[in-house]
Amino acid sequence: MVTELINKYVWLIRTISKAGMSGLSLEDIQSKWENRWGTSYARRSFCNHRDAIEDVFGIKIECDRSRNRYFIRYSDDVEDQADGTAWLVNTFTVNSLLELGRERLSGRVSVENIPSGQKYLTDLMAAMLDNSQVRIEYRKYSSDLSEQLTVCPYALKEDMKRWYLVGYSLERDALRVYSLDRIVELKVLETKFRLPRNFDIDELFRDSYGVYLSENEEPQSIVLECDTEQARFLDGLPLHRSQRITWLTSKARVAIRVVPNPRLIMDLCALGPRIKVLSPDSVRDAVRESHRKALEE
Repeated sequence: MVTELINKYVWLIRTISKAGMSGLSLEDIQSKWENRWGTSYARRSFCNHRDAIEDVFGIKIECDRSRNRYFIRYSDDVEDQADGTAWLVNTFTVNSLLELGRERLSGRVSVENIPSGQKYLTDLMAAMLDNSQVRIEYRKYSSDLSEQLTVCPYALKEDMKRWYLVGYSLERDALRVYSLDRIVELKVLETKFRLPRNFDIDELFRDSYGVYLSENEEPQSIVLECDTEQARFLDGLPLHRSQRITWLTSKARVAIRVVPNPRLIMDLCALGPRIKVLSPDSVRDAVRESHRKALEE
């Protein structure tokens, strides 16, 4: 039910944003809704959806009273691939289109499966909207035993084809990150929580690499060297939001500013001989040691 509702929110956002500043009348929206969903669309339902969209996505559907037409003032931002909200909107849009065309496009569209996004994602989004605590049964990768935890769900973050819950654990009395595919069971509780003022998931992970929370650690400038072909690949899919590329004659230097962690070392090793770590020495040595261990029998 929650998934269907969010899909309808996303459809409404995309439908109105495509109209640009000229907007759509309520009659236009109702007609498009009926063609897409096969049901009538009451004004009250539309107004409720407008309010929910502003709460969920931070996107305001305005009305030009002089023309009685609805529009999204910064509709280009909905299409901005670098924007987190746009990414979420586009993700749900693609999923909806794939579901809609599953039969007609069978054998012609291939996407990688993200198990953690299927079972608990929408339940957690609903809990976040209501500021409701959740009770999870969680099993770490390093253990066969599970534990019961009560968590205030602050945010959701996707990384490396996995979804993660970022929340305050009552049992740990600290902020923690939980992989959704390690959640065995989840229940949304009636107990409410208060989100910390000015909480921002992007700011929280600003100096982090992946989903590691940096605890009062200072970020370091990490400089890599690679050929121009590899640099173009990294330019299209940056290692980190802080990434900067300096283009040289036949090579390029790629710099990021993060707190080093095991995930960073793993990703640098995965690039193999295509990159060289210039600095700092600690990261360079860690990559060298990881390669050395991989060669041991």
